[in-house]
Amino acid sequence: MTTYKRILLKLSGESLMGEKQYGIDEKRLAVYATQIKEIAAMGVQIGIVIGGGNIFRGLSGAGKGFDRVKGDQMGMLATVINSLALSSALTAAGVKNRVLTAVRMEPIGEFYNKWKAIESMEAGEVVIMSAGTGNPFFTTDTGSSLRGIEIEADVMLKGTRVDGIYTADPEKDPTAVKFHDITYDEVLKRGLKVMDLTATCMCKENNLPIIVFDMDTPGNLKRVMKGEEIGTLVHN
Repeated sequence: MTTYKRILLKLSGESLMGEKQYGIDEKRLAVYATQIKEIAAMGVQIGIVIGGGNIFRGLSGAGKGFDRVKGDQMGMLATVINSLALSSALTAAGVKNRVLTAVRMEPIGEFYNKWKAIESMEAGEVVIMSAGTGNPFFTTDTGSSLRGIEIEADVMLKGTRVDGIYTADPEKDPTAVKFHDITYDEVLKRGLKVMDLTATCMCKENNLPIIVFDMDTPGNLKRVMKGEEIGTLVHN
């Protein structure tokens, strides 16, 4: 039995770099595909949103002279590249999947709508929702919050390289203390960088809980689905 029936899994683009400085690490991709396959075999309905920071980040591009709108559009395309890479890895692992895009670009992916996504998940396909919200000035965190709410997910799982939310950045501050669970109000009050403000407020207003956990440790995704208390739960 699993704790959640339908999930929205948010993966960061940076995590796909693995040991590399840029782009996509095939080994990391294969590990992610294996973990996703494990929970798909448990009957979990899976929606996925991936960031694009391993290829291009619109906001940092804007700081280097790119027009912000064009920069964000480049970032959206980066998420499509990552989504196709994950789709390929899942197919190689024998997992049925479908790529949907928030911007029309058939035949690369089908144009996203809620009902197509839910229908595909109910048919046993992993649905990868790419191109963010399709609009500039919104991050993939906001994209994943929006998609999670739209597809009526039970929870958003935010797979990162750290094992939860801390009082400070544990990679920089050795005195940082981990939260096992925390409310949205506390996250906002402390100014913790779980997700950007828009994404956090959307999840709070629509009562979508988030679990932040270490996706880079093989087997962790399955542990979360079994209800093991790893990572940090964010809730109302």
